[in-house]
Amino acid sequence: MRGKRIIHLFIVYFLIFSLLGCEAFVRKFTRKPKKGNLPKEELVLAPEEYKGPQMSKEELYRQYFLFWKSWHDELIGSLFEGANRKKQKDCLNETIKNLEQLRALLNNEKKAKLDIYMNQIKNLDEIIAQDLYGNNITLNRLTAEQIKRNILRDFSYNKIKDYLI
Repeated sequence: MRGKRIIHLFIVYFLIFSLLGCEAFVRKFTRKPKKGNLPKEELVLAPEEYKGPQMSKEELYRQYFLFWKSWHDELIGSLFEGANRKKQKDCLNETIKNLEQLRALLNNEKKAKLDIYMNQIKNLDEIIAQDLYGNNITLNRLTAEQIKRNILRDFSYNKIKDYLI
């Protein structure tokens, strides 16, 4: 009787497990497709250039002037003892880049005047590059402040709006 009971329990458990199944057990022994047989899809990226909203020359001038002013302020702020020379170089490069953008919007008369200030900034760049130990940092800072004052005086939008191309 005991033997029959064990057999019945065994059959009941066998039926329960076979009807419910064990997914992990089944998944373990099912054949999976090989990854090498699938065709490889090539990813093709077509570059698209986003063109933002068109800005008027006045808006562009004001924008580049603001960029120049902020980079020049940052340059002046970075001219102190023990300052990061790489930061100074980046500020000078961005200052020159934004002045070149401004230059493209001006007529020939004002371009010539702006070229004078751009040459002063390039000379300042050379002086800063040669001053490895920062001995002339105060003089360089004063020069940068003077250039800023001159550009603000001569190239503010109110004074230059009639000279835009």
